Amino acid sequence: MTTTISNSNLTAQINHFGAELFSLKNSKNKEYIWEGNPAFWGKHSPILFPIVGTLKNNSYHYNGAEYHLSRHGFARDTEFKLIEKSENSVTFSLISSEETRKVYPFDFELQIIYTLDERSLNIEYKVINKSKSQMPFSIGAHPAFALPGNFENYSLEFENEESLEYHLLENDLISYKTKKLEVKNKILHLNYQLFENDALVFKSLQSKSLTILENSNPVLRVDFKDFSNLGIWTKKDAPFICIEPWLGYSDTEENFGNLFKKEGIQILNSGKSFKAKFNIEIF
Repeated sequence: MTTTISNSNLTAQINHFGAELFSLKNSKNKEYIWEGNPAFWGKHSPILFPIVGTLKNNSYHYNGAEYHLSRHGFARDTEFKLIEKSENSVTFSLISSEETRKVYPFDFELQIIYTLDERSLNIEYKVINKSKSQMPFSIGAHPAFALPGNFENYSLEFENEESLEYHLLENDLISYKTKKLEVKNKILHLNYQLFENDALVFKSLQSKSLTILENSNPVLRVDFKDFSNLGIWTKKDAPFICIEPWLGYSDTEENFGNLFKKEGIQILNSGKSFKAKFNIEIF
C-alpha cells in the first residue's frame, strides 16, 4: 500500500512497507527521489532502526543472550501501520512484536511523521520506550536524491567552512583511519572516485545542512540539526546521491557486542520518548 500527501508545491508518496518515501515531486512533476532501479540500488529512502550501519559479526549480547541484527536494522523491511492522515501530513507506526523481539528484545513504538510545508518535506522520527528497562537504539535516514545527467555537474555546498574529515569503512565497520576532503568555498565537487571505499562517514560536522547544486544552481537542501552524524554515499555510475542524517553508525572492529556501550548509541529510559527530525527543501 502507498499513501500520498500534497500541497500546492509538492507531492510526496510513501510506501507503507518500511514507511519509505519513494517519490517527491514539485508542481511541474519533477522527481527528486531516486527511482530505485535494482541494477544500482533497489531502495529509495529507507529508515534505519534500531541500528545504523553494521554490527560486528551482525550480533550483540543482552542479558546473557546473543541476538543477531542485520545491517541498518529491521524497520526498513517491516510493514508500518498508517495511524493518522491529513492532506499534507501522514503518520506511520511500527510497534514491537514477537518477531522484532527475536532480534531486538525491547518493547517500543516507532512513529514516522511526514509533513509538507510550502516547499519543504519535514520528516520526524518518534521513538517510545515501552519496556520496563532502558532501551539502546540508533536511528537514521537514507534518502537517495536523483541526479539526472552528468554526475560531475553536481556538487554539495556545506553550511559552514570547515575541515572535512571522514572515517573509512573496512568490511562495513568503522575504522579509526580518516581522510580529509578538499573543499573550497564550502563546495565539494562530486565524482565517483570519492566513493571507491563506500560511504563517507562523518562522526561530527559543524554544518547542519547540505545543498545539492547542479552547475552551481541549488536543487534542494537537507537540514539535519537534530542529528550528530552524517553519511554521504552513492554507487559507481549510479545517478543518485544519498545524504544520510544519522544518530549512530557501524561498530568498530574493537566492539565487544554491548549495545549500551556502542559509540553513538542513544539510551532511552523506560516510558520516555525521543524525537528527531530533518527537512528536505526544494528550490
